[in-house]
Amino acid sequence: MLQALADGDLETAGALAPVPLTPWLVSAERIGTWRMRARQAVESPGDLPWITGVVRDEAAGLTVGAAGFHAAPDERGMVEAGYGIDPAYRRRGYARAVLELLIDRARTDPAVSVLRLTISPTNEPSLALARQYPFVEVGEQWDDEDGLETIFELGVTASS
Repeated sequence: MLQALADGDLETAGALAPVPLTPWLVSAERIGTWRMRARQAVESPGDLPWITGVVRDEAAGLTVGAAGFHAAPDERGMVEAGYGIDPAYRRRGYARAVLELLIDRARTDPAVSVLRLTISPTNEPSLALARQYPFVEVGEQWDDEDGLETIFELGVTASS
């Protein structure tokens, strides 16, 4: 399914997926993520349980976005979360719900000690959401796909 999404082939991806998919998942906004994750699945199969997947609102029967981590925990115990909500479903609490699920997953895995978010300094909705949690700004980085990003980290060990 990852390769079909990476190829922009919604029909094939939909036939392989256990849930209905939406055109936004293969939009210009998302396809780069699928291309990266499809390569990663082949090159680093240990990352598969961590990487981006489809976000569903099971109660409403809707596919509303994509979320996951960039990879398995690194040597420091850090995982970086990534998520996006289909524009048709934004401003309904899905980003918050997804972020809370990602925080919970990070907190419950003993291999994880730090959860990282990287957010464009112009993405005010994502910045506002991150500010509602005890993330600490630790720097900036340049991402070839997304440009300048502010780096936020949250300690997620059992005692945090």
